[in-house]
Formats: sequence, structure tokens, C-alpha cells
Amino acid sequence: MIDKEIYQKHETPNAVMHTLAAPSTGATELAVWTVEMRAGQAGPVHRAEHEQVWVVLDGRLAISGSEYAAGSTIVVGADEPRQVSAVTDVAALVASRGGSTVATSEGTRPLPWAA
Repeated sequence: MIDKEIYQKHETPNAVMHTLAAPSTGATELAVWTVEMRAGQAGPVHRAEHEQVWVVLDGRLAISGSEYAAGSTIVVGADEPRQVSAVTDVAALVASRGGSTVATSEGTRPLPWAA
């Protein structure tokens, strides 16, 4: 079990992320974080600079309309448009290259949980 109380917490209107490893914590190449979303929440359509690997720990999520249940592993390619939404309350683990940025309709920004 991950003790999220000891990790950096990042909240957005759509999700809560906890940084487990990233350049800010001493990792040089990778970032790993958890994502928790309540049923019905959805992030914006965006493109991530680097490939991401999502592991659904609990519940069901959808990535660009395709649904995944607990135990699923999903690889989302770099620069591939995606929208992540919670079909049910969901918890996931995500790994990517550290220092990633994402591009949305509002511009490009860093992912603070992967920095």
C-alpha cells in the first residue's frame, strides 16, 4: 500500500495526484505518480510530450472513450491526443519520462507532479 501522506500532493479541479518519484525527488529520468478521480470527473483533451504508462489500480477509467478496469495497463503514446475520465471512482499509477509537459487548447504547461 502506498502511504500517500508522505508524497507531494497536487490537486486540480478534476483529480488528485501524488508524486512518488520525479526529478524534484531525486529521479533523473522517470516520473511516477498516482491519480485519483471521482466518478464523472474528466481532464481536458491534451497531448503529453512523452509516452505514459497507466496502471488502473481500482475502479474504471476511460482514455479517449476506451474504458479500462482495475488491473489494466494502458500505454499512451507521446503527442497522442487523450482525455482521461473516471467512469467510477478510480485510482491509477502513471509512469512517464520526468519533466513532462502537456499541450491543451490553453497552451503548453509543465506537469508539476512529474517535475
